[in-house]
Amino acid sequence: MARRICVVTGSRAEYGLLYWVLHDLRAAEGVELQLVVTGMHLSPEFGLTVREIEKDGFAIDERVEMLVSSDTPGGIAQSMALGLIGFSGALQRLAPDIVLVLGDRFEMLAVAQACLVHRVPLAHIAGGDTTEGAFDESIRHAITKMAHLHLVTHESSAQRVRQLGEDPAHVHVVGSPGLDHLRRRPLLERTALEASLGAPLGERNLLVTFHPVTLDADAGRAEFEELLAALDAQPADTTIWFTHPNADTGGRALIARLGAWAAERPGRVQAHASLGQQRYLSLMAQADAVVGNSSSGLYEAPSLGVATVNIGERQRGRLAAATVLHCEPRREAIAAAIERAVDLHCAGVVNPYGDGRSAPRIVDHLLALPDPRALLHKHFHRIESLP
Repeated sequence: MARRICVVTGSRAEYGLLYWVLHDLRAAEGVELQLVVTGMHLSPEFGLTVREIEKDGFAIDERVEMLVSSDTPGGIAQSMALGLIGFSGALQRLAPDIVLVLGDRFEMLAVAQACLVHRVPLAHIAGGDTTEGAFDESIRHAITKMAHLHLVTHESSAQRVRQLGEDPAHVHVVGSPGLDHLRRRPLLERTALEASLGAPLGERNLLVTFHPVTLDADAGRAEFEELLAALDAQPADTTIWFTHPNADTGGRALIARLGAWAAERPGRVQAHASLGQQRYLSLMAQADAVVGNSSSGLYEAPSLGVATVNIGERQRGRLAAATVLHCEPRREAIAAAIERAVDLHCAGVVNPYGDGRSAPRIVDHLLALPDPRALLHKHFHRIESLP
């Protein structure tokens, strides 16, 4: 009997990381892949990226509508509640043998809660990472405690998961699956990329993504204004390519501000709700620097030989390559860091997140489990060297 492996995705970035995992699960013998799509994928406001999933040929087994029109704390809590209801129903209908989630978003916390009460084993990618400037940090560790199989990005993360009391036998270092794109999918050359984007690249190009800083009282709006001021100070031959913030608390306010700012700078600023993984990585490869507070600047950019300006506290604590320049969220500091990044020599950099062969490892670990349900009875594994 085929093993039913259910994968849940709720955002463009997460789907990009999961693409080759989904691809290899679909091709694996003895696997029935189940795909649940939720969150921003189903929202026109965030690019209706479910279309990208369909275009890639994946069959969608369940669509869980959960995003409400508000991204206030109350709105996010309501979205999580709707997600818990929707995922509960999906689990009842699909009856998976194991569920696979990635990362630290609130949608995945709802998935983990539903799996817990339905007694469905949970596999979690990227547990043990740290992002101390956002409440994603707490969500990630909470999912770890509700998960049974831990597929982590590097050894430091594995140590943190073990420190949380998880069984070392079920903690596996697989790297970041987002790097598999760089080995397995050709990027667009400059001319093809410009045609796909519908706009020419500039003499100098910055790829910018700034997400809400969810632990700050203003969700990062003041930091965003500092970033915009720094970008305004860039040379006239610079084209600024923005991708929209995600649907975290305060994200819609940042999107509205970005829209108004970009409209006053036609041609110089290009803003996209979503670029899709191939266009995004192709643009990253052509960029002179990646700027903002997105994890992609730490995960993928080093492997493309592109420097990253990481602003503020959102990614604080996350392992970073030597090409990642951390800076304070002040316009002068951001502008200075951009100049350093553009001139930084990035050849030979070592990416701490793996070798681009994560997806096969993840699939192997999922299939190697003799009986996923045997994982349900967990014990706290104490590390003896700790007090």
